[in-house]
Amino acid sequence: METVLITGGTGLVGNALSAALQAKGYRVIILSRSLTGKPAGERLRYALWDVKKQEIDMTAVQAADHIVHLAGAGVVAQKWTEAYKKEIVESRTESSRLIVSALKDDSGSFKNRVRTVVSASAIGWYGADKDPAIPFTETDAAAAGFLGQTCKHWEQSIEPVTGLGKRLVILRTGIVLSNDGGALAEFKKPVRFGAAAILGNGKQVVSWIHIDDLCSMFIAAIENEKMQGAYNAVAPEPVSNKQLTLTLAKTMKGNLFIPIHVPAFVLKLIMGQRSMEVLKSTTVSCKKIMDTGFLFVYRTIEQALENLVKK
Repeated sequence: METVLITGGTGLVGNALSAALQAKGYRVIILSRSLTGKPAGERLRYALWDVKKQEIDMTAVQAADHIVHLAGAGVVAQKWTEAYKKEIVESRTESSRLIVSALKDDSGSFKNRVRTVVSASAIGWYGADKDPAIPFTETDAAAAGFLGQTCKHWEQSIEPVTGLGKRLVILRTGIVLSNDGGALAEFKKPVRFGAAAILGNGKQVVSWIHIDDLCSMFIAAIENEKMQGAYNAVAPEPVSNKQLTLTLAKTMKGNLFIPIHVPAFVLKLIMGQRSMEVLKSTTVSCKKIMDTGFLFVYRTIEQALENLVKK
């Protein structure tokens, strides 16, 4: 029974991944700033770390066969003030620095056996479509904007683990669809009142992934020793915002809804700079991950939403 150490293990993806790993027989250790109120089980325990102080429970690192690095402040959780943008970047890069430092400390009683580091990143790396008919692939350069450069620094910050003999896999994640929060919860709110809220003109392409497929992809990255480098974690069939919204409304309400457009200027007033992320079109290819043999359960938005709405 192998052990997976997870950073960001109490977030949307971390919670789901922790459960999926335990169901497959893995032991899981979740790094947390506090152990108060944290339940432990036969296959789950928590360990302390403090990114700001660059402190980590080395016995947890020593116990791990693999590390999954998910930690990072929510990108759309708050308005993008200069202070919060700095927190978005540093929560990722400084946590990576702590992991790298812990893996370097490979002497005496703290010798580690970590073989694999799987780090989250995001399709924010790519920026907006130049031509939707030509999807972004992993070889495309990082965009010059805030999220593109954030993802670039994020990936660079964890890259030094490869010099320590660890296999590194980076999953550039699209919009995660889950019943436990994230984007889908926001999409559902107006639909409950009979309104399908299409954002802007609705033509912008959304590259998405079902939470179950994303967890399976993280596990595949752990188990498939041929995987290395960056992979796009998105479903095979990206959709427009309009298609996603109308499919969700139909799945939830049948024909009992009214499509409405939320103008771009309204979104900009409400969200500020963050509105760029819901209005831009990003068409991303998943060919590289499929070429490894990975099989999606939820290939289409209809399959994904049918599953999530009916749960």
